[in-house]
Amino acid sequence: MKTFSSSLLFLASASSVLGHATWQQLWVDGVDQAKTCVREPLSNSPVSDVTSKDIVCNAGTAGVAGICAVTAGGEVTVEMHQHNTRDCSEEAIGGAHHGPVIIYMSKVDDATTADGSAGTWFKVAEDGYDAATGKWADDILNANCGKRTFTVPSDIATGDYLIRAEEIALHAAGSAGGAQFYMSCYQVHVEGTGSATPTGVSFPGAYSATDPGILINIYNGVDVYQIPGPEVYVIVSSSSAPVATSAPVAVETSAAPVASSTVVASPIQTSIASPVETSVASPVETSAPVTTPIDDEYEDCE
Repeated sequence: MKTFSSSLLFLASASSVLGHATWQQLWVDGVDQAKTCVREPLSNSPVSDVTSKDIVCNAGTAGVAGICAVTAGGEVTVEMHQHNTRDCSEEAIGGAHHGPVIIYMSKVDDATTADGSAGTWFKVAEDGYDAATGKWADDILNANCGKRTFTVPSDIATGDYLIRAEEIALHAAGSAGGAQFYMSCYQVHVEGTGSATPTGVSFPGAYSATDPGILINIYNGVDVYQIPGPEVYVIVSSSSAPVATSAPVAVETSAAPVASSTVVASPIQTSIASPVETSVASPVETSAPVTTPIDDEYEDCE
């Protein structure tokens, strides 16, 4: 037992040497928006306190001038990197920082000033753990050069929104407070014809330090992983109107004394169409953009 515990401690310590990262760039329908509308964190260090206001959009972040225009039903891609470089030779989040990737949206009055704490966050995409392949969401993220694509719900109302992209690193989550939260918020304006205003959760408040998907020892083997937060928002489809039935048609009888029979047409059987099943878009791999180094200081995990 002592040897096993020591091995776990070594793995967690080794994992924390490298790998800190931030969500940085945004793509809209395959078009690179770079950092136009991201509230970029001051450093690549994680948030560990789920009750802190930093859990909303990360520490020290504030609104920026840029707002990215998106269309309801369109595709948006968020992009993560360890440092201020888009070099795909480096993992997006390294050091075996295994865990889920989760994306939320929240409707706000003004995306440039809203802090997100008063908003209702609804989940639009999530990836967790695939027991069949043994891969976590971060493995897929790294394979896609830090990109995760999702579809903006087509029925949501026009207006300003914040997009919250998050990766939760679980390499040290065997004890309360050990999980590491990496998140950034993007400012967007959604245009569409829908009117839905999905309900959701608040940050802080959505997570507890003892949630099954946050307090977990991933080195003990994981069969089923419970992704934190609410269910992914699903568009509600209205059923089709029933088919109109035809009135019975009277058949004229003969005047002859011979007994006659009257035939009455049976009404047409009606059916109600089932609603169309909706699904959340799977990640779409996009081409790697040109490296754009920035002078901000980032540090490796310690």
